[in-house]
Amino acid sequence: MAEFSALLATINSILWHEYVLYAIVGTGIVFTFWSGFSQYQALTHGPAVIRGVYDNPDDPGAINHFQALSAALSATVGLGNIGGVALAITLGGPGAVFWMWVIGLLGMAIKLTEVTLSMLYRNTDDPDNPHGGPMWVAHKALERKGLPRLGRAIGVIFCVTLLVSTATGGNMFQAWNVGELTQEYFSIPSWITGIVLALIVGSVILGGIKRIGRVAATLVPLMVVMYLGAGFYVLALNIGEIPGIFVLIFKSAFAPTEAAGAFIGGSAASAFLFGLKRAVFSNEAGQGSSPIAHAAAKTDEPAREGIVAGLEPFIDTIVVCTFTALIILSTGIWNRAPDVDLQSMPTAVQTQEGWQFSQSAVPGDDWATNDRVMLVVAAHPNETTGTALHRVEGIVAASADSYVINWVPFATPSIPTAVGDGIYRTYVGATLTAKAFDSVTPGLGKWLISIAAWLFAISTMISWSYYGEQGMVYLAGDKSVRPYKIVYCLLIVVATLGFIKTDADLDNITGIGTAVMLFANIPICWFFGHQAMKAYKDYVRRLKSGRMGPGHPPPSLNDLLSGRDVQK
Repeated sequence: MAEFSALLATINSILWHEYVLYAIVGTGIVFTFWSGFSQYQALTHGPAVIRGVYDNPDDPGAINHFQALSAALSATVGLGNIGGVALAITLGGPGAVFWMWVIGLLGMAIKLTEVTLSMLYRNTDDPDNPHGGPMWVAHKALERKGLPRLGRAIGVIFCVTLLVSTATGGNMFQAWNVGELTQEYFSIPSWITGIVLALIVGSVILGGIKRIGRVAATLVPLMVVMYLGAGFYVLALNIGEIPGIFVLIFKSAFAPTEAAGAFIGGSAASAFLFGLKRAVFSNEAGQGSSPIAHAAAKTDEPAREGIVAGLEPFIDTIVVCTFTALIILSTGIWNRAPDVDLQSMPTAVQTQEGWQFSQSAVPGDDWATNDRVMLVVAAHPNETTGTALHRVEGIVAASADSYVINWVPFATPSIPTAVGDGIYRTYVGATLTAKAFDSVTPGLGKWLISIAAWLFAISTMISWSYYGEQGMVYLAGDKSVRPYKIVYCLLIVVATLGFIKTDADLDNITGIGTAVMLFANIPICWFFGHQAMKAYKDYVRRLKSGRMGPGHPPPSLNDLLSGRDVQK
């Protein structure tokens, strides 16, 4: 398992080279200026569109604008907002939040571009079941230029990367986080959670995009309002900390953050790296995933759906992710003092597997076999953090009438020394966010984050299953859909069987899934983006000239949520 983790880390470091991040930021800057700051139209015109005043039952498509946005948001507003933000802060420090904001704003322009392109080239042979996404953009655009084979090849490459991301970030990341959280709070084995999730997700995805749209339109508003409401409560109790936190975020984005407690330090580079990675994973800007959901929208105006899509990164990253970050930072859970004090710290001896720390006895009886803990040690320079501190993982085991910690061997060329006077319970991803809520009101995190994690994970896995399904349709036709759905549900269970153990493993798995899609989709945006910009600017001109206005009063909320306003 250690060799596999090392392989994942190596692949991740290649895929997420700093030049890849520069390319994402550069793409966002280019389309922001090219579109004349389309973020403004997304925030002003977008709400009117999703309110339904432009919905037309006669337009091609299967669901209304609000359902399309909800389906795409259900894939983005998920555990990336709860667990992903926690990972960014744990690994990159408070400065990571600033870079999440940057990619959130720039991502609005990227989303508009990729969704408008997909709407221009979507397949509406069956108007009630349209197909769209970057694979169709590459396929049909190059086919028109006399290069059908090249278009098909690029479409296949994108679909392969789509399936990798579907299996990792869209599925296994979600299931693992829920399994860990449920086991932590309710002592229910992770694999049982995996089975329950698989049954729930399977029952929804068998109904196709219309059922997914209805479920998403119900779940997304509910879970966002619930989560933000609880967040307001926590922030109100820590209101005095908020100004200082914003100062810390801006300062840490451009300067190293010192180690403190459970946080082993972070450089400005690590804040940039992990902030952008988690923001891209969370809002999916540039991945080419959400255009697949938006392609099902009923509309005859491609740029209109692109404007709607521009709202996604704002809601996902600027609003929801920021709430999570402020909660974690204001409660101090990210750099907390040792959770367990030890009378004597473990010492290390060199073995063939690396430096092995001596077994540690832990006080108290609130332990369970296989609980995970962390030891902070000083050793060789840590290039990621800019300090000489590292984390060493430990596994709790029963011993007679007590519990002991068996430490994982640690590879370093120098003699490692345990730092501090205690150890930390390992809170990874969503569990760390839950502990932040618990630190304010005991039990709040247990119930709020548990419920939110289940809802967020289910909604995300449902939407990502549809993304992968459309990839399979492009690759192998409709007959491949049912076997694909079976495998998709089985992967939910596999993710909860204990193969993922640390936040680094989690970051590597989701990072690989996100990166491979970026490598396939960003070039498509660059090659054909001028067409999206032309369609968008033409739409805005007609909108400003008054040649385009609401076709009717807004529908009732029930009709909007159910999609009846676009039914013939």
